[in-house]
Amino acid sequence: MKICLLDETGAGDGALSVLAARWGLEHDEDNLMALVLTPEHLELRKRDEPKLGGIFVDFVGGAMAHRRKFGGGRGEAVAKAVGIKGSYLPDVVDATAGLGRDAFVLASVGCHVRMLERNPVVAALLDDGLARGYADAEIGGWLQERLQLIHASSLTTLADITPRPQVVYLDPMFPHKQKSALVKKEMRVFQSLVGPDLDADGLLEPARLLATKRVVVKRPDYAPPLAEVATTNAVVTKGHRFDIYAGTAE
Repeated sequence: MKICLLDETGAGDGALSVLAARWGLEHDEDNLMALVLTPEHLELRKRDEPKLGGIFVDFVGGAMAHRRKFGGGRGEAVAKAVGIKGSYLPDVVDATAGLGRDAFVLASVGCHVRMLERNPVVAALLDDGLARGYADAEIGGWLQERLQLIHASSLTTLADITPRPQVVYLDPMFPHKQKSALVKKEMRVFQSLVGPDLDADGLLEPARLLATKRVVVKRPDYAPPLAEVATTNAVVTKGHRFDIYAGTAE
């Protein structure tokens, strides 16, 4: 995949070469999207809109730390949707990991989560965030145990995953209508890189065959159900639905 690769650490080109080789990236000086190695982290920038800033994965500080400490925990909609109850903490495959936020919330309340991400740039951002998270004194121990990344396409990989999870979670990219600054900024950078998941409808059936209990699909409230398969079972929040489908028992 072609992208502009920039190093702002002052450490020379060696780190960029390692990054490119690991994730199959090719430096393209003219690309509007840039993957930037800063002294703190790896981040994605839209070079023609510098005011949008950089997008990076941070499980340790910022919004994710606040959500972990002061958020709803088990009361969060995603936790309810996957079926967390009492001592039941399902194993989850997050088949559209993105920036890993929902996966992190589930891991922070005790679920084991395997994240699948097919885009090599997004996978590199996730991997960088995980490495910093794993090294953190406060969360590193449980994060290493509960949150893993698999760089692969869910469309081709779901059928081969073992052991089977109890839950498969899907949050395909869907064009956002919201005008909130954060969503706008992140989605503009993110969608410039990956675009909408036009093949997402093809994920529902393999997800239902893989999950032993349920499949949860996060949708904006204005979006039709995935693959036009309606369900009456859903957790509804302001702005979103978590549609719930039966899996396939072992």
